[in-house]
Amino acid sequence: MEWLNYHHLLYFYTVAREGSVTKASEVLRLAQPTLSGQIRKLEESLDEKLLVRDGRNLALTDVGRMVYRYAEEIFSLGREMQDALRGRPSHRPAKLLVGISDAVPKLVCHRLLKTALTLDEPVELVLHEGKTNDLLAALAVQEYDMVLTDAPLGPPVRVKAYNHSLGGCGIGFFGEPSLAKRHRRRFPKGLDQAPMLLPTSNTSLRHSLDRWFDSVGIRPTPIAEIEDTALMKVFGQHGTGIFAAPIVVADEIRKTHGVHLVGRTEDVREEFYAITVERRITHPAVAAIAEAARGGTLA
Repeated sequence: MEWLNYHHLLYFYTVAREGSVTKASEVLRLAQPTLSGQIRKLEESLDEKLLVRDGRNLALTDVGRMVYRYAEEIFSLGREMQDALRGRPSHRPAKLLVGISDAVPKLVCHRLLKTALTLDEPVELVLHEGKTNDLLAALAVQEYDMVLTDAPLGPPVRVKAYNHSLGGCGIGFFGEPSLAKRHRRRFPKGLDQAPMLLPTSNTSLRHSLDRWFDSVGIRPTPIAEIEDTALMKVFGQHGTGIFAAPIVVADEIRKTHGVHLVGRTEDVREEFYAITVERRITHPAVAAIAEAARGGTLA
């Protein structure tokens, strides 16, 4: 049987968590050369490279990310054991690790994921936002339990994973009150030449909007293309332009940003998906989210 040196694993875990050997050496009170040498021994015993240089810092390799997750679980169990021995509550909530595409509106994300926080067994959400392709690559090495996106996994993506539809909704157009009033008349024709804040061209919503504008024969005036949906709403509330957002969160958008609804359409829809490495979902929190979605979370 091959034995794992848990001291070496702790050193690796600390370096990965702190982001550099210098910071980790201060936490562990070890000399930097000693720390580096111990991590090399761990890499040799596993026959895998775990860390690579990234400028002045260190970054995890794909294998390193997987080892880090196991290390985090191992040392978390160790802390649980110590708590149990001291007579403290030892029950740890299960974790749900979710990668969220930066194209998914924050309010929709909350609506879809909040089901996980209402289960009988407590769940701790760990949410990371990023580019869809980066998140899917991390999903492939089991860094996430699911990835939340606004588009299904397509053929060009070489990741063995499965789409689980979470439903969709039409969109509304919102603007600062005086701007909304000016362009609400004769919707959607009132959007012709209207100042518009658009999603960037790499998003599903932008493609759908462009097709819809052509189909109804209107040409808005683009003021800005903004990738981050939260930033777009901030520009919109200050009267820079009209923006599109899922109609299901219209009330929250109006209250939070003080904007008014210009109009809505079901001809442009935003769809949302949970992508997992499992064809049949086994994680209870992911299953609950999917079940709630089938029950009309976005209705």
